[in-house]
Amino acid sequence: MTTVAIVVATVLSYFLGWTLKLPLLVPVLNTLASFPFMVAALRRGDVRLAITRMLVWALTLAVCATAFAYVRPWEAGQVFANGARYRADMFAWIMTGRGAESTPSQFIPQHARDTALFAVVDLVSGGFAGMAMGAALMNYMGTYVGSLAAASRYPLVAIFLGWHPWAVIRVVSFVVIGVVLSGPLLSRVFRFRSDGAEQRRLLTWAAGGLIADVTLKALLAPAWRNLLLRVAGW
Repeated sequence: MTTVAIVVATVLSYFLGWTLKLPLLVPVLNTLASFPFMVAALRRGDVRLAITRMLVWALTLAVCATAFAYVRPWEAGQVFANGARYRADMFAWIMTGRGAESTPSQFIPQHARDTALFAVVDLVSGGFAGMAMGAALMNYMGTYVGSLAAASRYPLVAIFLGWHPWAVIRVVSFVVIGVVLSGPLLSRVFRFRSDGAEQRRLLTWAAGGLIADVTLKALLAPAWRNLLLRVAGW
């Protein structure tokens, strides 16, 4: 039932965000839909349950943002903050092969900066601001993938390929980092204890995921771009 509640609340947050047409508010609404469920799991001392719930939330974000952009591709660029710019950058990369996506000297510093910022805002906000940052990222990625599918010869294949495998690994790693780093502040506010050894293990796995992210991106991005170009039929 909790899983259903997370999905329903997240879907409703998109309907509300679309109605209000305030891009900066959408990730906040997304976060409000799921944050209490993460806190409830952490208060029980079950960090793995909290991570599972947030993975369900992240999957729901991906489905909703992608579906919205597929049905209303140009409106998605207005509803989701940074959506239009990110879509333009990714489309240009697919068509020309030039861009940060296949240039390690550009994307590695960007990833390092984003990870550091995410960790800091997560720690100081008990996870809330980190989740909102993650929701914004999922929304503009979904804008790109849904719009790509809408403009492609094979939409379903474009959706599958548009969520690049390294990006999926990065999302999962960010979820783990976000949940674990929300613990120090939340444990003080709600007076619960956390397993430091387990948290260190989880952070180690997440760090490994981030390394895998940049490694796969550096190795596969050029070939993946060729696949996307064929599927799109441009």
